[in-house]
Amino acid sequence: MLKRAVSTLLVVFALFLTSCANTPTSGLVPFSDSKDGYRFLYPNGWTETKGNSAIDILFHDIIEPSENVSVAISKLETVKTLEEIGEPEAIGLRVQQRVVAPEGSGRQAKLLSATQRESGDRNYYVFEYAVQRLQGEPRHDLVTVSTNRGNLYTLSISSSEKRWDKVKDLFARVAKSFTIGE
Repeated sequence: MLKRAVSTLLVVFALFLTSCANTPTSGLVPFSDSKDGYRFLYPNGWTETKGNSAIDILFHDIIEPSENVSVAISKLETVKTLEEIGEPEAIGLRVQQRVVAPEGSGRQAKLLSATQRESGDRNYYVFEYAVQRLQGEPRHDLVTVSTNRGNLYTLSISSSEKRWDKVKDLFARVAKSFTIGE
């Protein structure tokens, strides 16, 4: 009888531990924009807020409001794919100059990495930046870009440098979750 009780308790305990396992989506909430055809995961507890007109959607952390994730969509004039625009590092430098730290923004950025991933039949470039600001503390940004129907889609997720070590794995999962039209 004791053996059966112990074995039952072990099975229940094992099931409990399995349910607590860290899955790729744990701590994340899905967002889907059916009109523009993209989706991504964002951290649980974040709330949607208003961005500027260039931003399609913006979420920020309630506790750390400077941490945010946004998606911007811009029209491509002469090219249709990432490959036509250039290699990951070249595009990463252009994103750095035009999005992360444009002239007059009071920010300077350094491209730390530029990688490529595939999902479905689409390529995505993922960039990591260290960002210095004239005012305020340094920041860390992850940016994922891809194209669809003549548009460039840009997901950006950002944190203060001092919190980066705590959030980098979670933010990497957000950047990796970004998909378009799949």
